[in-house]
Amino acid sequence: MDDMKVINFMRLRTAATIFSVIIMVGSVAALAIKGINWGLDFTGGTLIELVYDQPVRTADIRNQLDAAGYNNTVVQEFGSARDILVRIPGDDPKMGSAITTLLDQNYEGTVNAVRVEFVGPQVGERLREQGGLGMLFAMLMITLYIAFRFQLKFSVGAILSLAHDVIFTLGLFALLGLQFDLTVMAALLAVIGYSLNDTIIVYDRIRENFRKLRKGDAEEIINVSLTQTLGRTLATSGTTLMVLLALFLFGGDMIHNFAIALIVGVGIGTYSSIYIASNILVYLKISREDLIVPVKENEELDQLP
Repeated sequence: MDDMKVINFMRLRTAATIFSVIIMVGSVAALAIKGINWGLDFTGGTLIELVYDQPVRTADIRNQLDAAGYNNTVVQEFGSARDILVRIPGDDPKMGSAITTLLDQNYEGTVNAVRVEFVGPQVGERLREQGGLGMLFAMLMITLYIAFRFQLKFSVGAILSLAHDVIFTLGLFALLGLQFDLTVMAALLAVIGYSLNDTIIVYDRIRENFRKLRKGDAEEIINVSLTQTLGRTLATSGTTLMVLLALFLFGGDMIHNFAIALIVGVGIGTYSSIYIASNILVYLKISREDLIVPVKENEELDQLP
């Protein structure tokens, strides 16, 4: 501790708390006012798989559909630049042939529809409910795990940190009007796992230092612990973000929003492991007494003279 330059993270904890409250209020307001732009996986609609005789750009197809009055459509490559998936609201049984005819008229070659499927709103609603319940169940199990492995105060910090990350990501998607589909739901669950892993590593070091260091209050010990884990956190977050940026830039439309959700989640998760999960411990007045390993009765008798 004496040889290491300790970064005073907790010096900014009040400013970080104010910042977190502001972005949480903004996120909740965006969700309440604009709402989530649910994808066809959740709202229902028609899925059309098209095969072109030559590679095409999804942006051109999307512009043709927008010009024809088909709004809120999702156009994605499906394996190659010749295989295209079009997802469009509505359950008209003739929509498949109408879309195919429209696109064929604006294309010099040939366009064929090889699959037309309809996802009903009941299926979409069930997916939305099950996805939300799955996320809540995951957070409940995380709360129990952290309370069992560490201590109840650590559990409060971890669950508030995870809720902070999820709400911010959802709020950003609502604010920007980005479509929320099953891939984004999967990204949110991945964000929960990533953020939890980062938080547990920080918590392990905080617990270890509370038991090992004889001097220093809670803020000083947390600063030491965060400084010791900073290198690992930056290395993990940095390499993860590089991969996600590659997916965002070169992964195609199908995983575009998936990559955005993970980039936002990893970034805010790194912040929250320091200024939410660790900061909460200071507010809850964590102390050495909270982390003392209980001595068994037989061990106490052995220590008597």
